[in-house]
Amino acid sequence: MNNFNRRDFIKLMGISAASVATPSLLKAATGNVAPRVVVVGSGFAGSTVAKYLRLWSGNMIDVIVIDPKTSHVSCVMSNLVVNGKLNMSDITFDHSVLSDNYGVQFIKGMVTGVGPDAEGGKVVSYNTGPGTTIKQKKCDYVVLAPGIAMDEIPGWDQNIAPHAWIAGEQTTLLKSQLEAIPAGGTVVMTVPKAPYRCPPGPYERACVIADIMKRKGGGRVVVLDMNSKIIVEEHMFSTAFSDIYADIVEYIPNVIVERVDGLTIKTTTDSYTADVLNVIPTHKAGKIITELGYASINESWADVNPISYELKSDKGIFVIGDSSGTNQPKSGHMANSQAKVCADAIIRMIANQPIDDLQRLSNLTTNSACYSPITFNTATWLTAGFAYDQDLEKMVAIKKSLGQAEMHSIDHYQDMFSWSQNLFENSFM
Repeated sequence: MNNFNRRDFIKLMGISAASVATPSLLKAATGNVAPRVVVVGSGFAGSTVAKYLRLWSGNMIDVIVIDPKTSHVSCVMSNLVVNGKLNMSDITFDHSVLSDNYGVQFIKGMVTGVGPDAEGGKVVSYNTGPGTTIKQKKCDYVVLAPGIAMDEIPGWDQNIAPHAWIAGEQTTLLKSQLEAIPAGGTVVMTVPKAPYRCPPGPYERACVIADIMKRKGGGRVVVLDMNSKIIVEEHMFSTAFSDIYADIVEYIPNVIVERVDGLTIKTTTDSYTADVLNVIPTHKAGKIITELGYASINESWADVNPISYELKSDKGIFVIGDSSGTNQPKSGHMANSQAKVCADAIIRMIANQPIDDLQRLSNLTTNSACYSPITFNTATWLTAGFAYDQDLEKMVAIKKSLGQAEMHSIDHYQDMFSWSQNLFENSFM
């Protein structure tokens, strides 16, 4: 990784090192009865695992995706919708593409429960809208990929002070608020307590908003960080705050938020009133994880075995992406990477092949990468790789890759679009 070339990475990120069971092994293990996997959630994790379960099995596994929305809006690149560089259509992906290209069955519905069936498999319960009859799907395995939920803050109304951390209507709301703010106005935003989705994201957003204000003729951006310091790319973002946006950004660490009243946010030491208030609360696993009792790590995250992402407490149920409680960063790229490990493990299980043989474990890696826009035409590049440590029984950061970052440049800004398009295609197309 010391000689890692970001352009090679952009080209190769869609290629997995997984060595999955062949369709002939699946056929021998299952006969004429197709095994079934139900995937709950259709973001980067859910869509990727559904796609690769079909692709790597030679279409021998029935895959059903259940999600209340018929398309996914990507948080990746959504800050470029906020500043007007991209449109919502650029980051919105219809689930029909996976159906058309890979035969994934999609059900528009809300999952309400997961439990065992009489034959030793699983039953997933869901409805298709408020007040509708509960329906059920039997399956052999369940993959939960619900993304994130957020802690409530007393008084907070996200229609007044949007988080825009689950992309969609919140993104367009924040965009319209920033468009309306006058020159010299004040934006206040929070950085959630780690761990949270997309570690560099809040600092990236602060830069994007500061750039908007700078181009308006000036203003103030107050960054209230619930962490003790900038937790990723510290040198880059601190330099941006103190140099590029020295007259605009005020960075305040160690903040404890008490409540929000309209456009005023109160901390334990002060209060701040803004023209635009962007509140990003502390994160936790998606709601269904908590409801089913799977949030066993600090009552926030699912405890999984990283060689498969199967719950340690429940066989046959897997949790991937942001809701999984590992030491890996929570990001769209990492969700895509975890989904492939999970798909590989499930296919092996169905084919009665081991998932813990030494060759597989020695090659078990994941990675996360991202570009962060710093100005209207420059971005930074950051990547981190993880490998399975058989002694520690967990994914461990590869030291020579962890935190490998490059300062902001026009080249990185241009490469950001190739990287994101590759990730989008690899996950949703």
